[in-house]
Amino acid sequence: MTPARPLPVVIVAGLHSDARKAVTRRLLATVPGSVALHHDLTGAPDGTVLRTVRDASGELSRGVTPLVNDCACCALREDLVPELERLADSGLARLAVLELWDSVEPRGMAEVIAAHGGDALTLTQVMTAVDPALVLPCLANGDDLAEAGLAAAVTDNRTVGDTWARQLEYAPVLAVVEDGTADDTDRALLTQLHPTARQVPVSSGELAALAFAGFDVGAAADAQDAACALLPQQADESGVATLVWRRHRPFHPARLYEALEDLCCAAARSRGRFWLADRPDTLLAWDAAGGALCVENAGPWLASLPDAAWEWVPPVRRAAASLDWHPEHGDRCQHLVFTSPGLDRDGLTRVLESCLLTDAELAAGPAAWKRYPDAFDGLLDPVS
Repeated sequence: MTPARPLPVVIVAGLHSDARKAVTRRLLATVPGSVALHHDLTGAPDGTVLRTVRDASGELSRGVTPLVNDCACCALREDLVPELERLADSGLARLAVLELWDSVEPRGMAEVIAAHGGDALTLTQVMTAVDPALVLPCLANGDDLAEAGLAAAVTDNRTVGDTWARQLEYAPVLAVVEDGTADDTDRALLTQLHPTARQVPVSSGELAALAFAGFDVGAAADAQDAACALLPQQADESGVATLVWRRHRPFHPARLYEALEDLCCAAARSRGRFWLADRPDTLLAWDAAGGALCVENAGPWLASLPDAAWEWVPPVRRAAASLDWHPEHGDRCQHLVFTSPGLDRDGLTRVLESCLLTDAELAAGPAAWKRYPDAFDGLLDPVS
C-alpha cells in the first residue's frame, strides 16, 4: 500500500567518515521521527553487506544482504529502495537519512531513488560531509580505492582523489565539521572547488531545514556533464588559486599528450572540456584529481550537428554552447579550470598555450589536422 505522503529521503555522503557520522547524528537528534539507514560494505570481500537502521536512541534493526555480481554497490542498489519503502510503509518515520558508506558516490544512489522510489519516496536533499582539513589530502590521493580498502567491487578502478572530487562536487549542500585543525587555505580550497554549494556547519540549526529543501536529480546531472557544467570562476584567496583557461583554437594532439603529466600534476583538481584538432566533431571531457587524468568522449560539439538535430538537444546544453559560441568554430573551444594551493598560473598557462595549434598549423585547415597521428587513441579508443 502506498503511504499517504511520500517519505522524505536525505543522502549524506563522503569519504570523511567521522564527519559523515556526525552529520547523521545531528539530523537524527534534531529531526523528530528521523531514521538512518546505512549499508556497511566493509564485509564485502567476505560476500555480504551489513544493513543497519537506527534512530536517535540507537539501533533498531540489522540485516545482511548478499553481494550481487561481486559488487557491493550493486547489492546496495538492490536493497536500498525496498528497505526505504518498508520505512515509508510503517508510517513511523518523518525523514529517512541515507548514510552512504565511504566510497559510495551520491549520484548513483540519488538516481536510483528518483527512478524507482515511485510515490512512496521523495529525495529532498543530498549532502556531503566535509572536514576542511582533509579536503586536500583526499583530493591529492592518487591511490586506487582497492589499495585503501575502499573498493566497492572487484572491478572498481576508481582512485581516492577522483571519488572524493565527485562526492564533493555533486552535493548542493556541504555539511562542514570543524575540529580546529583547518586553516584559511583549507577553507579557500573548499570554496573554490565548489563555489555554488551551501556550506553549513554541522552544529547549525539550518542543517535540519535543508534536509527537506528539495533536490533536482536532473539539474544535478547537468551540473556534472562536461558539455554544460557550470565550472568555477577565476579566484585567488589565502594561497589557493583557480585558473580559468578558455581559447578558441584546437590542441595539437601530440603536443598535448606529451604535456599531460605536467598538466595533471600542476593542480590538485582540474576539469572541463576541450578540442583536439584531429577530432573536430568530438567534445572531450577532462577530469583530473590526485595526479590521475580521465579523458572521455562526451558526445558531439553542437556545431558538428545538422540544424535539424538541434531541436532534440536539451535547453541547458544549447545554453552552454551559446556561451562559448565562436563565429567560425561554433561551440568548439578549450574551457579548462585548474584549482590548487600554490598554483603557478603563468607556468600552467605557458604549457597550455604551447599545446595549441600555431598560426601556420591553424591556417592549414581541418583537412590537414585530421592527418595528425592520433596520440589519444589509447585513452579514447582502448582495445577491447
